[in-house]
Amino acid sequence: MPLDSYITLGRSGLRVSPFCLGTMTFGEDHGWGASVAESEAMLDEYLDRGGNFIDTANVYTNGHAEAIVGDYFAGRSARRDGVVIGTKFFCNLYPGDPNGGGAGRKAIVQQCEQSLRRLRTDYVDIYWLHNWDRRTPVEETLRALDDLVRAGKVRYVGFSDIPAWKAAEAQTIAHFRGLAPIIALQLEYSLLERTAEGELIPMAQELGLGVMPWGPLKSGFLSGKYSRARTDAVDARRNAVVGEPSERDHGVIDRLDAVAAEAGASPAAVALAWVQSRPGVAATLIGARRLDQLRTNLDAIDVALSEAQIAALDEVSTPALNFPAENNRVLAPMLQFAGLTVDGQATQAVPWMSESAVRY
Repeated sequence: MPLDSYITLGRSGLRVSPFCLGTMTFGEDHGWGASVAESEAMLDEYLDRGGNFIDTANVYTNGHAEAIVGDYFAGRSARRDGVVIGTKFFCNLYPGDPNGGGAGRKAIVQQCEQSLRRLRTDYVDIYWLHNWDRRTPVEETLRALDDLVRAGKVRYVGFSDIPAWKAAEAQTIAHFRGLAPIIALQLEYSLLERTAEGELIPMAQELGLGVMPWGPLKSGFLSGKYSRARTDAVDARRNAVVGEPSERDHGVIDRLDAVAAEAGASPAAVALAWVQSRPGVAATLIGARRLDQLRTNLDAIDVALSEAQIAALDEVSTPALNFPAENNRVLAPMLQFAGLTVDGQATQAVPWMSESAVRY
């Protein structure tokens, strides 16, 4: 599936590439990101391959990432309307201003205006709530976002890192009130972080939200840099930020390396291909600090894993999910169908339910 084999994002009319280019690494402001020239080279590479989906946020390198994207398209104005640019609000860039961040009306409007200025555009295609504002009524957030949509400054609304119950509440209110609905949900998801399968991904599938995984390489743990067989040291500065893989992580990494060798692909490409193959996943967020890293990640679009390879990765990475996920997945079908096969799913009979039970 090439980058220009587009998908429809959630229950909307927006068509995007299956890999979305994340820009959290754009800018060297924090001492570890990509230079402006390298960031622009990555934009060139992604767009030249047919990609059309770019993700940024007001907080990425304190606004510099947005400015890099804005300057890039300002010099290539003919390409602006052909791409989907999303940015996020919530994070406060102005210490001392209690309304500088969050999801209240004043905060949302001023953050949007600031992002539009840095992006040098008069609209964003998706405006993402970056996190949950516990102290602002969700009705206020949804109404403010709907006003931005009606004003033409925002095309679509998305949520990121929001609890499943709060996202479900918001989507229900949006539909009931006739407000701009949420079309997609960003969440962390990888071979080393699958707990979203308990509530978030099923909720998104039920409510028509396109799932957009971030961190599919788990801070580089699944990139091929970390291995029991590797003897040279990994960047100590990076370890100080993200830590090191646990013993369980290494078990998954070992299996990933084996599947990658069998598939003739890099571990990073296999990890990305696995994420993109998961139920409910729409577009996967990828990023890089260097052009060669981005090329390696983009090559994952051509990796097709066999059912056996997917099953091997599934088995070693299966998480323990919060109640009632496992109860609903295993016990509920047994109690409901008592050994029958329904919709292609076979169930086991509950031992203490008699086959000759009398219907009272």
